[in-house]
Amino acid sequence: MKVIIIEDEKPSARRLGRMLSNLNIEAQAMLHSVKESVEWFRTNEHPDLILLDIQLSDGLSFEIFEEVTVNSAIIFTTAYDEYALKAFKLNSIDYLLKPIDDDELEIAIDKFKSNQPEKHDLMVDINQIKKLLVNPLEREYKRRFTIKVGQHLRVVDTDDIECFYSDHKATYCHTNQGKNYLMDFSLEQLDDKLDPLKFYRVNRKFLIQMNAITDIISYTNSRLQIKLNHYKEQEIIVSRERVKEFKNWLE
Repeated sequence: MKVIIIEDEKPSARRLGRMLSNLNIEAQAMLHSVKESVEWFRTNEHPDLILLDIQLSDGLSFEIFEEVTVNSAIIFTTAYDEYALKAFKLNSIDYLLKPIDDDELEIAIDKFKSNQPEKHDLMVDINQIKKLLVNPLEREYKRRFTIKVGQHLRVVDTDDIECFYSDHKATYCHTNQGKNYLMDFSLEQLDDKLDPLKFYRVNRKFLIQMNAITDIISYTNSRLQIKLNHYKEQEIIVSRERVKEFKNWLE
């Protein structure tokens, strides 16, 4: 099986390459920009599978497919979960959320191997995904949640929620009033329901609201620590692989 990696951050690309090696798969190439990728596809036999980051150093990776026709399967490697989950699900596309986990990579590769389509069917609906990624304002997002509290129902506006977090396989929201409520949704489901201009998933355990941030502190291993208005129960750390996208989101 021929695989290439398209990832603008070279340390992340090398790490992904090592993870593939552990699965006895050698990356045929590691590409880091739209321009480099277009040139490579024009002069090389296309692979069976592309591990593709969405945001590259010189633009969105979708621009590659505007220049060349690529008949390869794609597994997205992305920090854009809050934008992309709906598009991925609609197109039955696999994706790996950064920071990539070894077990999740193995599952995605095994899934590809067991469901390989015909070569001419490998391309996905890139235009549909691109539309949802670059035009998030066209989508409708949750403005409030109805939450069961004992025998009662409480309506909580999303603007009143500082963060969503997972704890012991359950998902909770933390409000501006310092209250924690059990949610009926997983963090993955909430990613698809919340406005990405307001909420960002900083790691596997936390979705935070921008307006709730009171401080951002440099942390060990090039990570960031987030302080919120009222939530104090656990440290909130932006994983190193998401620091760049987090800063872009803040802007």
